[in-house]
Amino acid sequence: MVSDNGREMPCVLIVMGVSGSGKSTIGEQLAARLGWRYEDGDTFHPPANVKKMKAGHPLTDEDRWPWLRAIADEIERVCTAGQHAVIACSALKRVYRDLLVNGRRDVRIIFLDGTKDLIAGRLAQRKGHFMPAGLLDSQFKTLEPPEASENAKSVSIDASIDAIVAAALHQLGFSDSKPGKDLA
Repeated sequence: MVSDNGREMPCVLIVMGVSGSGKSTIGEQLAARLGWRYEDGDTFHPPANVKKMKAGHPLTDEDRWPWLRAIADEIERVCTAGQHAVIACSALKRVYRDLLVNGRRDVRIIFLDGTKDLIAGRLAQRKGHFMPAGLLDSQFKTLEPPEASENAKSVSIDASIDAIVAAALHQLGFSDSKPGKDLA
């Protein structure tokens, strides 16, 4: 899909960042503002991964590959069907993002960028999530912030939810943050 000015409309936005950065909250809000479907990448984890994280053990790359492939398959399905979705996924390493994007120019990445202290404070307040706050160090150790060559935009999370969503939409070039609007 192409907007009025010839820029390609993304079929999928991947909202990425470490645990506690706000991927689910911001992803849901972006999807609502755009009128797109929202998917939480956590739902693609096999039960063994969830069990491992609940026990406080960080995932290995071998643990992550089936999960990432399942999300990549969903991205391909959405784009091939001409649909739109926002998918929250940690996507901490470049190689993970490369698998998810799979060379598609119609997939965009939003990196929710925040300090370890800010995110640790948020995690301390979170209840009922399978990812314990103690794994935050391993998340930051694994994190490779995306580069511009990845068609990624970085958004500071040191703001209100509305401000973060507005900043993401602005950086993506959406002409209006109301549902159904094309890129500017």
